[in-house]
This record gives sequence, structure tokens and C-alpha cells, in this order.
Amino acid sequence: MKLEYLWKGLPGHPIHPPLTDVTIGAYTFALIAAFIQVVGITTHAGAYGWWIALVVAAISSGATVTTGFLDWLTIEWGTPLWRTATWHAVSMATATVFFVIAIFVGHKHYSHGLVGTGPFILTAIGWGFLTIGGWLGGTVTFVHGMRVLSLVQEPAARAAAPVAYPEKEEAEGA
Repeated sequence: MKLEYLWKGLPGHPIHPPLTDVTIGAYTFALIAAFIQVVGITTHAGAYGWWIALVVAAISSGATVTTGFLDWLTIEWGTPLWRTATWHAVSMATATVFFVIAIFVGHKHYSHGLVGTGPFILTAIGWGFLTIGGWLGGTVTFVHGMRVLSLVQEPAARAAAPVAYPEKEEAEGA
């Protein structure tokens, strides 16, 4: 077992992508909760859900950003993969800035069970950048093939096993 597996993940099982599910899911829920509050479906619950989801997502971003940054450091600079990953990071950082501003600006609204117009717009803009960043993150994986092993004939149980089998390490070039 290699020490780098703690932050990088096993060959074929990187840590960064699953962490993005928590962050993206919480930010997406925040937008939905804000929307249902703004259009009047809820009276206070939407605002509470919106703000708490933003805070949860911002906290989960710490691990997501750290693992993504460590993956980014392994990419050869100047390559098409590096450019795509860099734009992915820039988009996600921009989204995070909008969300964090929404947290601070929206706190007074949240404490009154409301989602203000400004915080809602900040959340929507953040989600737009999040969507672009997610698209680019998908490009890093599914177009450029970063951390993809392509062991098509690997038996299912062995492929899914949380073990660094020799063929996985070889396929990743580890």
C-alpha cells in the first residue's frame, strides 16, 4: 500500500470524484431550496435548507478542493489535459466564491426565514459556474481519460474491489 493512496485513491478509484458528489449535491440542493422559497412554495423551510446546504457544501469543498489540487499537480503542465483541468479548477473556484458570498450576504435573510434576491442571484450564478466546472471535470475524465484504467475485461468483483491489484497499478502507470 502506497502512502499517496490516502489522498490520491487507489488505481482506478480516485478520491476526488466521489467527494465532488457531496459538494455538488449540496450546492444543487441549496439552489432548489432557495428557488422553492423564492417562488413561495415554502414559507421558511426553503430558506433554512438553502443556507444550511450552502454551509455544508462549503465545508465539504475543503476535502474536494484538496484532492483535486493534488491530482492537478500530477498533470504535465501545458498539455491539453492540464488546460482543461485548470479551467475546471478556475470555474469551480469562481463558483465557490459566489456561494461563499451568498452565505455571508444571505445570513441575515436566513435568520429571518427568507432568501433575499441578491443571495438567490449569487447562488444561481454560483450554480452556473458549478455546472460549467462539472462539465469540464467530466471532460478531464471521460475525454482525456485521467485516472481511467480501461481494464474492460477485468472481472467485476476484482474491478470493484478496493485493492491495488498489480494489473490496476500497471494500467495506471503507478
